[in-house]
Amino acid sequence: MTTARSRFLAAAFDHGQVPTIACFNKASTALGVDFDRLIAALQKFVDQYFVPVWGTPARLVKTTGFRKGAWALAFLERADVANALGYHDLTPDGLPLSKVFVQTTLDVKQKVSVTACHELAEMLVDPAINLAAAGAGNVFYAYETADAVEEVEFTIDGIAMSDFVYPAWFEAFRRPGSAQFDYAKKVRRPFQILAGGYMSVFKNGKWTQIFGSPAKARRFRREDRRGHRSTYRGRIQRMRRSDLSRKATT
Repeated sequence: MTTARSRFLAAAFDHGQVPTIACFNKASTALGVDFDRLIAALQKFVDQYFVPVWGTPARLVKTTGFRKGAWALAFLERADVANALGYHDLTPDGLPLSKVFVQTTLDVKQKVSVTACHELAEMLVDPAINLAAAGAGNVFYAYETADAVEEVEFTIDGIAMSDFVYPAWFEAFRRPGSAQFDYAKKVRRPFQILAGGYMSVFKNGKWTQIFGSPAKARRFRREDRRGHRSTYRGRIQRMRRSDLSRKATT
């Protein structure tokens, strides 16, 4: 009974609690922003911008690696080396893990701070990567809070952050213009994908992507999306824990 209960609690991802998120940088490429300032800006994003909308608080702490019992936001060099280094789908404790690939992000002329904010926002709302909302035509939209608006930015203390959608975005009964659908007020109706956005949807029995514009589709296909949390959707049962040594935790 004790073992079964422990597994259940781990799978619940701190439901009803405020998770601690270990933030650590293992990339050799410069982030383009001071790491301490970035963590402070991300904490302000959570506290002052995200929690009032989504009600998903978190405590971000700077560490040198995984911390026991904590979620994680790991800054790594490239998507193609993450698994080789032992950074898989979950923390060693089987808790949510988001990865920001620094050089991969910079290669496509994106900001590391925006990518980090994007990943953090989506992890907080759907930590188990298993939520979706029903749209028209038996299409289910993944509960990803930044994908549909991912090329829209705003700043906190001079650091670029990602726009994010509001709960109304997932509510098909909303009329155009009847509610606020994203922080930047660029979206006018439920399930609208901006020209620079995309969305993971479940239709015809499988997960796929739809895009806000042909240009976005072309850019998306040039990017290395391996290791992003959204790529795990539909394969939750095969997610693996990271296998880094416990000596690396702090």
